[in-house]
Amino acid sequence: MAERAAWRVTAYRIIFGHDTPAGRGFDVALIVAILVSVVVVVVESVPAVRSRYGAALMTIEWGFTILFTIEYALRLACVRYPGRYATSFFGVIDLASILPTYLGLIFPATHYLLVIRILRVLRVFRILKLVEYVGEADVLMVAIRESRRKILVFIATVLTIAVILGAVVYVIESGTPGFQSIPSSIYWTIVTITTVGYGDIAPQTPLGQGMASVIMLLGYALVAVPTGIVTVELSRVRGSPGGGATCRACGATGHDPDARFCKRCGGQVAVAAVGAASPPIP
Repeated sequence: MAERAAWRVTAYRIIFGHDTPAGRGFDVALIVAILVSVVVVVVESVPAVRSRYGAALMTIEWGFTILFTIEYALRLACVRYPGRYATSFFGVIDLASILPTYLGLIFPATHYLLVIRILRVLRVFRILKLVEYVGEADVLMVAIRESRRKILVFIATVLTIAVILGAVVYVIESGTPGFQSIPSSIYWTIVTITTVGYGDIAPQTPLGQGMASVIMLLGYALVAVPTGIVTVELSRVRGSPGGGATCRACGATGHDPDARFCKRCGGQVAVAAVGAASPPIP
């Protein structure tokens, strides 16, 4: 039992640790393997390459999948609460990075979803100790979360406008190619109002073309609205007390403007000031 506990502690330090040479080496090797495996999947999707090297690339892909499966099993084995890790962000990503290969035995096309492995390189922030960037990401996520109600109202408004304008365009263009129904007209309206403009459907009558011009101009006005909503919330979050204070060690935010040490872990706090770099903390 003691030997098993010692093995789990050693494995934990190597797999989850990043302050030791072994831990950093493991993480760097893992990231290299992830990037190579993603390149293999991408290259294998090219028909000319697949026809010539498909068997070899598939063998390499299975080799990486088995390797990542073993690594995932080791992660579950060495943590105290395997279920908690399995349902965490990185745990879900680790599992999702190996499932497509096994699902590919039943649904062949799903193995291309292995490119989701690229999300695992997010560990580079931890390896390179870029926690200040993680803190900035937290600020952005808070701003988006605070904007969600306004954005939902905006989306509902745009959909309402699209339904009304789609019906109007259907009445105007009824009988012309592409406008055989209100749903197809709504589809065209959404494509136009979002300034995507696929061009697969186009109005033919002068009145319909004039309506299209109005919808295009309306689209330019609407596109800027979500950006403005998030920008306002982002300014509010950054302007709130402690909004720019980020712990160098754990990435926690929300400290007082004059805080020198983290209230969560006791590490040094870096205050992000606009237009000026934070002075070093002795």
